[in-house]
Amino acid sequence: MCGITGWVSFDRDLTTHRAELDAMTATMACRGPDADGVWLDRRAALGHRRLAVIDVEGGSQPMWVDTDDGAVAITYSGEVYNFVELRGELLRRGHRFRSRSDTEVVLHGYLEWGEAVADRLNGMYAFAVWDARVDRLVLIRDRLGVKPLYVAGTDDGVLFGSEPKAILANALADRTVDLDGLRELASFTQTPGAAVWRGMREVVPGGVVTVDRAGLRERRYWTLPTRAHTDDLTTTVATIRELLEDVVDRQLVSDVPRCTLLSGGLDSSVITALAAANLGRRGEQVRSFTVDFVGRDHDFVADEFRATPDAPYALDVAARVGSQHQAVVLDQATIADPAVRRAVITARDSPISFGDLDTSLYLLFQAIRQHSTVALSGESADEVFGGYRWFHQPQAQAAETFPWMAVPVSGARAQAPDRFNADLTAALDLRGYIRDRYAQAVAEVERADGESDHEMRMRVMCHLHLTRFVRMLLERKDRISMAVGLEVRVPFCDHRLVEYVYNTPWSLKTFDGREKSLLRAATADLLPSSVLNRVKSPYPGTLDPLYAGSLIQQCKELLSTDDPVFELVDRSELEDLTRRDSATMSLEYRNRMERVLDLSTWLDIYRPQFRL
Repeated sequence: MCGITGWVSFDRDLTTHRAELDAMTATMACRGPDADGVWLDRRAALGHRRLAVIDVEGGSQPMWVDTDDGAVAITYSGEVYNFVELRGELLRRGHRFRSRSDTEVVLHGYLEWGEAVADRLNGMYAFAVWDARVDRLVLIRDRLGVKPLYVAGTDDGVLFGSEPKAILANALADRTVDLDGLRELASFTQTPGAAVWRGMREVVPGGVVTVDRAGLRERRYWTLPTRAHTDDLTTTVATIRELLEDVVDRQLVSDVPRCTLLSGGLDSSVITALAAANLGRRGEQVRSFTVDFVGRDHDFVADEFRATPDAPYALDVAARVGSQHQAVVLDQATIADPAVRRAVITARDSPISFGDLDTSLYLLFQAIRQHSTVALSGESADEVFGGYRWFHQPQAQAAETFPWMAVPVSGARAQAPDRFNADLTAALDLRGYIRDRYAQAVAEVERADGESDHEMRMRVMCHLHLTRFVRMLLERKDRISMAVGLEVRVPFCDHRLVEYVYNTPWSLKTFDGREKSLLRAATADLLPSSVLNRVKSPYPGTLDPLYAGSLIQQCKELLSTDDPVFELVDRSELEDLTRRDSATMSLEYRNRMERVLDLSTWLDIYRPQFRL
């Protein structure tokens, strides 16, 4: 796992621009704390920061191969889990390797198959290949968009990077944010290809971008396929179990310490149990981590989002599978620390965060990194198997909008029209933007032959989650974990599993009348009954009223200044929030304060120019 960046220019000699490339590469230092490297050619410059996971000694980057017609070089981020099989095939085809790394396999795969190498890869990855034989840049991103990749045009080429900050480090980058950028920030829709900064875009998941003197072209090598599902229930459950075992087996491959994230929910417990069984056969013990909060063992209060605390269930799983388990216990003062907020906003390149859910996640990952470099997560199971409550609510099923915006219980309704002042809110017209993005998303869905109206509607809901909602969570997970040099792998995003379950009828996905029926049935023998019967509980937040008190104090300090944030938000509304009682403050009011503090922090770090 790493950070990549680069610059292609058809009119400059980039061998004289080492300083600019070094500056771009330096912004990726957190993503790759172990090593850095650059590769310069006349027309292309590639930068790399490395987090060493596979072939620690031999996997340095950028890598290149000199051919008779010119060099072919790669800067690569991620993991390809089937690289051993691909390496064997390439050896049979006459290729020779100098390392054991998956990076070299991908490079030689490009030499053998060109852009079509993407079709053969199983994993999470984003990489750039400069092919000097034809003066062409090729950018490729994994199917689900687990690893980020952005690109921005210049007057004679492009800039690219794992994160926008790498591109923005080059003076040629446009630091302007317009209304469309703000709409994307605030709409909670995650439009494929969109970016906040004008002139910048992300390489879409499953996308290939090529750049040469003729310009930039983009195509998709993968989209969610619609296929007939002919397996009966027994076969479907068995196939899911077989896929899960294979996925976890592949994703445990590492030359550095690995662990699992264990909340005590179904998803993380499945991953931990499968990892424990796999490692146990090798005589190893899995290590697991959960997050908890000071006082949570006695002051937990159930609400509409969280019926139960995580810790007891995580301990049940740890005892059942024999993991070496550790709870990372956080206090409100650390979570509220402005320095932690600043680190999170810097990591995310965005003023939109999940508040204390993000800062606590950052602190959790920071603590885990002291013991492990790789962590397996249960992220994305809800999107794949239909776990969110709104999947099962008629109101959300019938709504002509994104399901997570359709019901008040979705704490995710944080597109919040109150984020900006009245004039800016009117100019943004978020409702219209969301309506258009929803219509665009629905138009992508292909109906299966003979599919009923209800089954088609549920296919649409699954598609929206797998192409929009999950990517917000994956981006959050990637940015915050890589900010502390931790590689988080997401087994439920294996495209084979995603394709299979996506095409399984909703009637099978809910065959027992519960959420995630297929996942529960496929792994029931692995887990304690307490977890199998637990009602879904999202990632926890702090309940300590002192946290709200800290926010109030920080907002009061902000109000005493002429911070540019007040050109975008209403000062009087924030003043009203600071007069409320922290002990009884609602989550919504707390979130409003967090949003202003996040926005102020982002403005201070990135100094965007607005064209509104």
